[in-house]
Amino acid sequence: MFLKLMYITNSVDVALIAEKYGVDRIWIDLETLGKQERQGHIDSVKSKHSINDIKKISPKLTKSEMLVRVNPINPCSKEEIDKVIEAGADIIMLPMWKSLDDVKNFLTIVDKRVKTTLLLETKEAVECLDEVLENGGFDEIHIGLNDLHLSYHLKFMFELLANGTVEKICNKIKNYNIPYGFGGVARLGEGTLPAEKIIMEHYRLGSSRAILSRSFCNVDKTASLDEVKEIFKENMKTQRLFEEKVMKMSKKDFENNKDELSNCVEKIVKQMEA
Repeated sequence: MFLKLMYITNSVDVALIAEKYGVDRIWIDLETLGKQERQGHIDSVKSKHSINDIKKISPKLTKSEMLVRVNPINPCSKEEIDKVIEAGADIIMLPMWKSLDDVKNFLTIVDKRVKTTLLLETKEAVECLDEVLENGGFDEIHIGLNDLHLSYHLKFMFELLANGTVEKICNKIKNYNIPYGFGGVARLGEGTLPAEKIIMEHYRLGSSRAILSRSFCNVDKTASLDEVKEIFKENMKTQRLFEEKVMKMSKKDFENNKDELSNCVEKIVKQMEA
């Protein structure tokens, strides 16, 4: 089965193009609390999305789901989550949770009105994962490599793939038959760490969802919607053809890729240190 692919945009036109070419989820990002402080020094997406964006896009989607990342649990969470559900979210994602209580509060507010996904991106979340899984009540988990690598004071987010952290987390979640994914993927042939190697790790580890990174289609660098269409058409076709190949690969292929990926990460980290 293909990976469920998610794309972050608050443009109606871009969302409909992404949906047309097979993107499974359109992602509206409302998270602002603490994000600049955590990620201000790295080149990550800092969104300026709003609840109105959900209202604009959600009614026009016919195949893709509307995923909304809200803020971490805070005194205004109930008000925010109620508005997000009313605006048309299909799935709500909770970022930066650090305890079972955070997760329980989130699930109580949502109250099964829509699907829920937990964004695991703190060292504390890794430490309380067993009790969170045992408690259950949510639909899926996504492992956020950007913040998680910062939480562990690492230099490069894919060190978490190379050092076995992601694999340990995936194995725990797998035992509960809960769908999970991790990180993002660039367009094939690109990325500091080649996208092909990361996709193979998704399949080796049983991951079933991934975020499409900015380099998959950087709308800020496109001249027109026609160009956006061409990029999505070409990149989604290439992505799915590669996934078809990966589905036929052997255990040995995956093990070799894992070793190559680790070597590649090691080289990248050494360059960063130099």
